[in-house]
Amino acid sequence: MKVRLLAVTAVLMVTAGCGLIGGGDDKTYGTTPVAAEPTPSEESPTPEETTPEPEETTPSPTPSKTTPKKKPTTKPTPTGPVNNFEVSDCSTTKGTLVAKSKVKKALKTAAGKIYWTNEAPQLKLNYPLVKAIAWHESGWQTNVFNCDGGQGLMQLMPDTVDMINSRFGLSYDVSNYQQNATAGANYLAWLTRYMSQQAFKNDKTFDLSASKCKTHSSWCLLNLVISAYQYGPGDVLANKSTKKLPNPEYVDSVRSLMVSCFCDKY
Repeated sequence: MKVRLLAVTAVLMVTAGCGLIGGGDDKTYGTTPVAAEPTPSEESPTPEETTPEPEETTPSPTPSKTTPKKKPTTKPTPTGPVNNFEVSDCSTTKGTLVAKSKVKKALKTAAGKIYWTNEAPQLKLNYPLVKAIAWHESGWQTNVFNCDGGQGLMQLMPDTVDMINSRFGLSYDVSNYQQNATAGANYLAWLTRYMSQQAFKNDKTFDLSASKCKTHSSWCLLNLVISAYQYGPGDVLANKSTKKLPNPEYVDSVRSLMVSCFCDKY
């Protein structure tokens, strides 16, 4: 009985050696299993591969210092002289307004006439002077009559018309725009000779060129004629000692219109 018991015990011990006691060469028995490292082909995808790519969008262009900015839309600046003529508040209109193209033709005809055919045939006017006086006086409006007595295109005063008609044995009707232009030019011719005689003691040459005047306010024949057309020859010659024009603004305006006038467009 004892021998049998020992044999049973020995069998149990041998059996336990296969797993209960921990013997043998297998090092994995009795230890915590370790996960095997995956091979490169089995690696988990990296975050970059799994993170979804952002959708492409078109960014707004950032203006740079070299990128020209769009200028705001503005009205084009007018070029050339501006029509700044204004009729006097006390003026009235009588009759039909004649077209500017016809007025221009009448002024050119008047400027080309020789008015001193016997005494001073060498005395000649010029179109820039006549057209500038007419524009300053009436804006080339043939039917304007001013409360001070100025009539029509050249704004002639009744006394001036009477003097010209008497002096030359004529009968200008200044209500007619063509005769108005001729009467005004005739008066300018008379002023040219008169001012040349009185201011410069000259009755041979009558040079109305702008080159003879240093400035728009200097004491020269052209400036004196323009000044006298508005102010009267007597009042202009009263300043002979000082050689100062009584109406320099008027003379400057007419001289400027001779060079560049809104009327040149007609």
